[in-house]
Amino acid sequence: MSDDKKRDDFAIEMGERKGSSYDSPLISPRPAAPAPMAPPAGNPILPVLSYCGSSILMTVTNKFVLSGTGFNLNFFLLAVQSIVCVIAIQTCKSSNLITYRDFNSDEARKWFPVSLLLIGTIYTSTKALQFLSIPVYTIFKNLTIILIAYGEVLWFGGSVTAMALFSFGLMVLSSVIAAWADVQHALQSFGHESDAASAKVSTLNAGYMWMMFNCFCSAAYVLYMRKRIKLTNFKDFDTMFYNNVLSIPILLACSLFVENWSSENLSLNFPADRRNNLIMAMVFSGLSSVFISYTSAWCVRVTSSTTYSMVGALNKLPIALSGLIFFDAPVTVPSVSAIGVGFISGIVYALAKVRQSSKPKTGVLPTSNPPMSASSQSARDSFKS
Repeated sequence: MSDDKKRDDFAIEMGERKGSSYDSPLISPRPAAPAPMAPPAGNPILPVLSYCGSSILMTVTNKFVLSGTGFNLNFFLLAVQSIVCVIAIQTCKSSNLITYRDFNSDEARKWFPVSLLLIGTIYTSTKALQFLSIPVYTIFKNLTIILIAYGEVLWFGGSVTAMALFSFGLMVLSSVIAAWADVQHALQSFGHESDAASAKVSTLNAGYMWMMFNCFCSAAYVLYMRKRIKLTNFKDFDTMFYNNVLSIPILLACSLFVENWSSENLSLNFPADRRNNLIMAMVFSGLSSVFISYTSAWCVRVTSSTTYSMVGALNKLPIALSGLIFFDAPVTVPSVSAIGVGFISGIVYALAKVRQSSKPKTGVLPTSNPPMSASSQSARDSFKS
């Protein structure tokens, strides 16, 4: 969900290098401020592990909150995450750890449609994660890559190679296996004719429906963001700041007017024995989006783009396994097979992108178009992890 707010090409501007230090980047005519601290360079193992850990932390904490009995304050959850994120990055900016633009009403007006699409993306993400297990959610999230890829082909002159097309087939296959495994497990656990089995299957169907909406919203968000970002020339922390600031009033309004704020419903959503843990998890889930942004910048700085692409593909496996470890996701041969096929599809897709970037774009399927820009590539890959 909050991970939907990030992009893969994170970079922190450091200005020109002189000796062993960097000048502050020239952002405006005002007096130069101290250069923001860059992620420490060195051994790539630590940033890669930090990035994977941040991704797992966000997914697990969101699932912990949403898996509560009868939790239905999804808009409130997203509002809390956005508020925490804004406070965190503003604190980092005040401490010269990161830099981003100050709020500008004209830029906000241009970016507002993107924030609306983001709200649709993260809301449908919470609903899908609420009804589905983490492994199934992770597997189905791969389908967003297919929509983004063909959106690039249709509207931005992208291309799909035969190897990428094969990876798309594996992604669809893994999703079919995961859905079949979920339904079969429900029927076998509760009995084919029981009311409990029917209720469980209905819950899964609702999850698949929300997952479908999420895939389309996610693809629309990424594709439209690519078009709008040319008008604003936002960097990554600019995008994070404006996305969250513009989302907060809408999320709060939706929560106040759409969701049930009666004392009975609040007690249902925040039972006394879990209240403190739920509040801490909501705060952590907001901070995790900042952690992912920072560790992504760190990974990009100390590894090659090829390595980072592979890390994004490999990261699918520990996220899926976290659902088996921390929650009661069913561990069956079909479910494990679905995770394996989804994992392989991510590896094949990453390899396809590496091969595509290392040779001229000729003989591609299903169309052949001019090469896409680096920003287009980053936007397409933003939902791989």
